[in-house]
Amino acid sequence: MVVGAGIAAAVGPQVYLATIGLFVLPIAEDTGFSRTTVTGAYSVAAVGMALGMLIVAQVVDRFAARYILVPSFVLFASSMALIALVPPIAPIYFIPCFFVGFFGGGTIVPATRAVVSWFDNNRALAIGIVTGIIGLGTALAPVLAGALIDSVGWRLAYVGMALISAVVAVTMITVFVRARAERHINGRLVKETQVAGRDVSLELPGLTIQEAVRTRQFWRITLGLGLVGIVVIGLQVHLVPMMTDRGLSDAQAASLLVIFGLSSLVGRVVGGFIIDRVHGAIVGPIVMLAPIAGLFFLHPPFTSAAVAVAFIGVAFGIEGDLLAVLITRYLGTRNFGRILGPVQAAFLLGSAFGPLLLGLGYDTWGSYDPVIPVLMGVLVVGALLIATLGPYAYPAIDGFDQLAARDELAASTVLSDIAGSSDSSSSSGRNHSHVHG
Repeated sequence: MVVGAGIAAAVGPQVYLATIGLFVLPIAEDTGFSRTTVTGAYSVAAVGMALGMLIVAQVVDRFAARYILVPSFVLFASSMALIALVPPIAPIYFIPCFFVGFFGGGTIVPATRAVVSWFDNNRALAIGIVTGIIGLGTALAPVLAGALIDSVGWRLAYVGMALISAVVAVTMITVFVRARAERHINGRLVKETQVAGRDVSLELPGLTIQEAVRTRQFWRITLGLGLVGIVVIGLQVHLVPMMTDRGLSDAQAASLLVIFGLSSLVGRVVGGFIIDRVHGAIVGPIVMLAPIAGLFFLHPPFTSAAVAVAFIGVAFGIEGDLLAVLITRYLGTRNFGRILGPVQAAFLLGSAFGPLLLGLGYDTWGSYDPVIPVLMGVLVVGALLIATLGPYAYPAIDGFDQLAARDELAASTVLSDIAGSSDSSSSSGRNHSHVHG
């Protein structure tokens, strides 16, 4: 399940988003677009993805994962292939970029929900492995994109990437991916099933979306991680042109994207292991401040720039683990998909300002330098929001992972008991004790 979800996601929207930096100069030279226009495709795709996530979030807790994931991946790949056909007219260029994001949004939340359903004790590590595989895809995608651009040009490069994405993702999903205790009728999930003539509830503990948006944790998670996204995504998209402007060769600047991907891979896996053992409100602020150190060293020689990018990549990786974990620990899993969708949408909308901010800074002052102090201040605010989240409302259940591996419906019974006790308790006392499976 973890490997299948990870590989599918690795050839999903990240293939497009992680390689935009390599397409900036070829597209600008071919079409006459400015850097702001070309990198603006990221912002357009991010808006599309946010809208797609908001729509999918309304159905993800009601339908089986594959019924959402397969069509989403096929339509995402088709949209990416259509970029090859755009003329040198900016509004038309942005149309397929928007749908790359829109349909790409449908590939994220259902897969995350499926993974979370199987794990509690090692939830962050499971998410870390999935996002680590995505990190590997982020690291390898620029190598693939660069080779395709050099051999067949930027237009056919998008077609090739789209074909790889569709074939690999659909295969992984149909063979490996489903949620724990997923019972459905024609794709629509049911809340109860029967085992040996006995009714088994599939209800999950947690807040409804209406209850979640009234908590301070919902807004601090959303704003805190969204602000960090502004910085990290902006730097990722502009990294290649920024470092060539500062004196690195094209090859050295492109290799920094590989370092970014590999360091984010390390951050995701190691971060997941740590977050399962150290409170997220402690780990989060520490790693969210790490890019500030990186920004001081983001200049030639290549060694200094590589260290800086590694700091930024590690923070990006651990942040990917934090989002889903913090939601499940503070808001529960009952409406996980409906909550995660808007939060990730807000994250993406926030990150859309990063490339735009850096692009406008370059076009206005002829340099990225005046924007850097602003990015540092944004990181500090984001770290403070996560540091003040408070204790977990839904801590891990002792022995859950082993029980789910042996008998996924028995694990459902444990969760439905907690859901029932949470419903009967007062809204001010949602903490529950650990349950031994």
